[in-house]
Amino acid sequence: MALLESFSTFSEHIAKKLKFPLPGESAHRVMQAATRLRLTFKPNARTRKSAVLILFYPHNEDIYFPLILRPAYDGVHSGQVAFPGGRYELSDKDLIRTALREAQEEIGLRLNDVRILGVLTELFIPASNFYVLPVIASMPYRPDFYPDPREVEDIFEIKLEEISDVDIIGSSDIQVRGEQVHAPHYMVQGYKIWGATAMMISELLTVLNAPVPDSEN
Repeated sequence: MALLESFSTFSEHIAKKLKFPLPGESAHRVMQAATRLRLTFKPNARTRKSAVLILFYPHNEDIYFPLILRPAYDGVHSGQVAFPGGRYELSDKDLIRTALREAQEEIGLRLNDVRILGVLTELFIPASNFYVLPVIASMPYRPDFYPDPREVEDIFEIKLEEISDVDIIGSSDIQVRGEQVHAPHYMVQGYKIWGATAMMISELLTVLNAPVPDSEN
């Protein structure tokens, strides 16, 4: 009961903080790959919309969220660790619905008890020409996961305490489609979390660590 009460308080605090101006680019830059600074590719008429779901839940006296490992394939995000998510479809009411639908399809998430808390800053991904919206949500218990083997090789359950540890931040050269990219990363459970996912996590942690304004305390 104590964890559920504290998790409820945690969720309320995030929801409040997400209503205030977001750190956006200043937080993204902390985990931005050096190559991104050299890219001149900008959003255009062919840029597509997408969304990912950052889902918090309580388990074993801790707070967790899931990440997925993408299978190896001939694409820019092959073998990467990411949040569940994907492209906007015309049948989606909005990008929040996109994030929920994709999480349902990719990790088998049942949506009954999912509560939307807010969103982070939309992020442009030049390599795939997508804008991605990180949607923050919570559910009051650990979900059952049913990964789609076509889209998900593995699911990692990440402790919030674990991802908040500054000692897991490093940088290295990473091979991407035959090219070497130097990028900062979070080292979690033997995998490097880098690129757009790391940039989203950086903004998420910045928001979580920010004080609630006095008027909201």
